[in-house]
Amino acid sequence: MIDKSLIDIEFRVVADHKERLLLEIGQAVIRSGFTLLRQRLVSSPDGVVLTVLVRGPEHCLLALEETLATHPRVYSFEALARDEGEFAKTSAPIPMSPPNRGLNNTPARVALVPAAAETPFDSRRIEAIMPMLALDYPKVFPRLLALEHDLGHRQRGPGLRYIGTRVGAWVYKRDFLLGGKLSMDDSIRYIALPAARQLVAAESNDKGLRVKGSLFCNQSGHVANCHFFEGFFEGLLNEAGNLGRVRAQESHCRATGSDSCLFEFHTE
Repeated sequence: MIDKSLIDIEFRVVADHKERLLLEIGQAVIRSGFTLLRQRLVSSPDGVVLTVLVRGPEHCLLALEETLATHPRVYSFEALARDEGEFAKTSAPIPMSPPNRGLNNTPARVALVPAAAETPFDSRRIEAIMPMLALDYPKVFPRLLALEHDLGHRQRGPGLRYIGTRVGAWVYKRDFLLGGKLSMDDSIRYIALPAARQLVAAESNDKGLRVKGSLFCNQSGHVANCHFFEGFFEGLLNEAGNLGRVRAQESHCRATGSDSCLFEFHTE
């Protein structure tokens, strides 16, 4: 019987050369709690493409993606659900030796998209900028605004919220992972607020977080549209795992006439 808590996922990794690539990627897979099932290495105009099918706990998938996204050998990668990849009909594991102890690029086909992001979006266009956002951070707005302009109307909200969630989770792991398990109020005060201030002027109040000068506020649209910040705050507050599922909602926006953007937080 297959354990339903496990997920099969196929990664396609692009690197400059093949020497020790499978060993290094395999070690990263194992350290993240996954098992390598299949591998295929081919040359391409961009270098070499390593395709691997792995199996492991779904709750560890984001950590594996970030490990691969920041791996020094990896130029880029994408992930496909088990039934969409070239190894869809294979399952026998490849033996691997235990490893020596010493912003990711996953399209929305795997079950990592926030529940609010139900409208399909151009995952390849989004994934292409994720490593660059990590390099640019916190000066991310030029790329995000360019992407917002390029995405179709129905894709903007889900796409930017998805990016925000990914960036927020990355910032939590980079800056706040060693902190204790905080209450909701303290998490907003000591995690969400300092992280927001890396990007924009922000302050907390009894309702949530108030952001001043969000560049996503399109006055001509007359609708709240700071979707990136909604996802960003959710990524920050959900990564610790002790608050339940936190949802961030923009209740006031400069685009609708408010003097600032107010984000309120609820648990599900």
